[in-house]
Amino acid sequence: MIEILKNIPKRAKKPREEGLTMVMDKGLSLNEAENMVALKSELTDIVKLGFGTSLLTRYIDKKIELYKKAGMMVYTGGTLFEAFIIRNQFDDFCKLMDKFKLEMVEVSDGSISLQHDTKCEYIHKLSKNFRVISEIGSKDESVQLKSSEWINYMNKELNAGSWKVIAEAREGGNVGMFDADGNIRDNLINQITKKILSTKILWEAPQKKQQVWFINNFGANVNLGNISPNDIISLECLRLGLRGDTFENYL
Repeated sequence: MIEILKNIPKRAKKPREEGLTMVMDKGLSLNEAENMVALKSELTDIVKLGFGTSLLTRYIDKKIELYKKAGMMVYTGGTLFEAFIIRNQFDDFCKLMDKFKLEMVEVSDGSISLQHDTKCEYIHKLSKNFRVISEIGSKDESVQLKSSEWINYMNKELNAGSWKVIAEAREGGNVGMFDADGNIRDNLINQITKKILSTKILWEAPQKKQQVWFINNFGANVNLGNISPNDIISLECLRLGLRGDTFENYL
């Protein structure tokens, strides 16, 4: 139906390498997941089973199967990986991913202290059997990386085998690329994208003002993550210039 309008930006077709929308499932019921798939599967590329929710969600196997059949990539949040690593249970983590029949995993160190070379070793090992997405940045707002550190870590993790790198923002959008009030650290982002292709970065941007900024600066096909299931369609409207904040982008 969208074809009826002129001057609408062209969106890449699924499965795509750019213009990704990653949705955060923080414990949806099976019925809620079914409703999301019925209405929004063509707009959703990736579903992250947030933090440790996959261990507590009933019928998690059925929900994962539902998402995968709808053409969505599924992975468990990096906090779960960290929970296994800090307990020296890497092999158990791999067994759990196999049990869930997941093809994608996240490697992160937002809540634990992990030598970066060690993190890259985990990425390399996992990339032999999984599509790896790795997250950079701390969940502690007092920890601020320099642009040179972001660039160095991103390069090393991509070289180690990461498919995409995630810029940490948490589900609130108040760390990493953003300040405590959710405002964009635009100079930091501009410095990073001078050295790293934006198509290789998945920007966590749960707040509308953050989504608008990325779309205005990188276009409709920017990769965005930590999107609420309730915001999937409204985000697509922002991408296509069908909402006031981006209305004049393509006229």
